Amino acid sequence: MNCYKCGCALSEKDFCTACGADVGTYKKLIFLSNQYYNEGLERAQVRDLTGAKEKLRQCLKLNKVNTQARNLLGLVYFELGELVEALTEWVISTTYQQEKNLASDYIEMVQSNPAALDGINNTIHKYNIALNSCHNGSLDMAKIQLRKIVNINPKLLKARQLLALLYIKDEDWEKARRELEPCRRIDIGNVLTNHYLREVKEMLGLEEGKSSKKKENSSAVVMKSGNDVIIQPKHVGEPKGFGLFLNIAVGLVIGLAIGWFLLGPIRMRMAESGVEKELQQTREELAAKSTSLEELNLEYANIKSTLEETAARLDSYESSEGENGALKNLMLAQIEYDKGDSRDPMVIAGYLSNIDETYVEQKATEEFKTMYELMMSSVGGTVGAQFYEAGNEAYRIMDYTSAVENYEKAVFFDSENSDALFALANAYRQTGDKAKAKETYELVTERFPGTENATRALGFIAELGE
Repeated sequence: MNCYKCGCALSEKDFCTACGADVGTYKKLIFLSNQYYNEGLERAQVRDLTGAKEKLRQCLKLNKVNTQARNLLGLVYFELGELVEALTEWVISTTYQQEKNLASDYIEMVQSNPAALDGINNTIHKYNIALNSCHNGSLDMAKIQLRKIVNINPKLLKARQLLALLYIKDEDWEKARRELEPCRRIDIGNVLTNHYLREVKEMLGLEEGKSSKKKENSSAVVMKSGNDVIIQPKHVGEPKGFGLFLNIAVGLVIGLAIGWFLLGPIRMRMAESGVEKELQQTREELAAKSTSLEELNLEYANIKSTLEETAARLDSYESSEGENGALKNLMLAQIEYDKGDSRDPMVIAGYLSNIDETYVEQKATEEFKTMYELMMSSVGGTVGAQFYEAGNEAYRIMDYTSAVENYEKAVFFDSENSDALFALANAYRQTGDKAKAKETYELVTERFPGTENATRALGFIAELGE
């Protein structure tokens, strides 16, 4: 364990022997973080993934640079079918530890199969559609979508749970059990899965316990001997001698009479019964075809709805405004940054500029913000200077529109460059946008008071006011 202040190895003392910093509380936090990591590892080894996820999150709250815990948390997410969360943890891990980090191998493994990656991303989109269908009452469409999701990504636990819940609502207990058993094999510690499975097994047990009363055999004698029940067939005596032949003759006469009087109607009834069976079979075939046709119509309506929604939202999912787009651009920036000396800051800047600032400020996770700020600080000064020079070139040839674009990017990547901000205000003034120019001059006076640029900006503000 190293000192958080100077980086020297710590001893058993509660202070750093190198810089004298108080490390008592720090050591306790690190020990507690390691304890949570060990507990998470033990739970993950017995496939209690829910418990492992909670322990590892506690570990990272206490020590966010614990790359082993972050890599293991990514593996837990990957095993649960949540690939986006897994990639996020691995990318953050490579930010803290660039060399000899297994997270790099995990990312490379996922990126080496883009078809599978796209398929899993589509399952997340389809799961959201199925969830919306449930909220809107379209349960049949939701089941169709969820069955497709399970076929593509069988590890997506929440999709299997939702499908099982729909089966439970339809009282289709056996199908619900077939969905919940794989969920338990994936994560034995998931409370929701265990709750659903217990309810389903109880219902199946009640159904299996039902039994119809057996009809008593009238041709048998039932006797009790203590707690035992003895069933014995009744004994019928057989006639002997002349009585036997007499009985045979009477039977023949009765048989001929039955044949004469009843055989014709019986044959007619048999023929009618055959026709009725054929009609019943035809009705069943028609009903099956009708059901199949209804299912096909439902499938067609669902596909049509999916295509329409996909066409309507394609731009938003491919742009940087969506969560998937932001994560994609951030990962691409990280991949370019990991190239070391051969990295291109302008390429990194291009990816970062595609990420919506509103998403970063309002919706992004703390890990996402940390990584985004690290990327911005690593290339901001270099990229800002390049855009500033490009803006000056455009300004000299009086291409003020291009100058505004370059100055805006220079200020975006290096907000401390007062010359770039002042030049942006001048470019706005040259394009005739006085409101923007005045607003930008005021920013110069607010951010850089007392500087030469601020003094000059006050003069232009007065001029624009007149």
